Amino acid sequence: MKTTIPKSLKLEHDELHMELDKATKVGSKIAEAARLVAQTLHPHFVSEEEFAIPPLGILPQLSKGKVNEDMKEILKMTDKLKVELPKMLQEHKAIVTALDELVKAAQEENKPEYAAFAEKLKLHAKTEEEVTYPTVLLIGEYLKLRFNQKVIY
Repeated sequence: MKTTIPKSLKLEHDELHMELDKATKVGSKIAEAARLVAQTLHPHFVSEEEFAIPPLGILPQLSKGKVNEDMKEILKMTDKLKVELPKMLQEHKAIVTALDELVKAAQEENKPEYAAFAEKLKLHAKTEEEVTYPTVLLIGEYLKLRFNQKVIY
């Protein structure tokens, strides 16, 4: 089954990347801090877009009670997220630490727009922890129930 990332989430990731790229080019401490954020963030976003977000693409179908055999493919992603979740959360901690440095640099250089961007990215990470990841895990558990597979909590 070809699963796509919901367009709204893909656009949000793309926007965050563009804003971060802009910050890496302003020079001074802000660019240095932004480059550290980018180095920490990029592999994390790649993982998210590989397996942590695509299952959300079937939510409209699931909300209408529609389940089909092709959706079993989604279980590979949801199971991978379950295994990778501790690593993903550790990466969030590293990303937030790097973002704290970006906030500090932005405040020192009186560039509040970069501090605001860093806070926006921190909120994005918190939303993933509180909403996105749990929802994806629930999708997996729901599909297992529907397909009469063993549910592991």
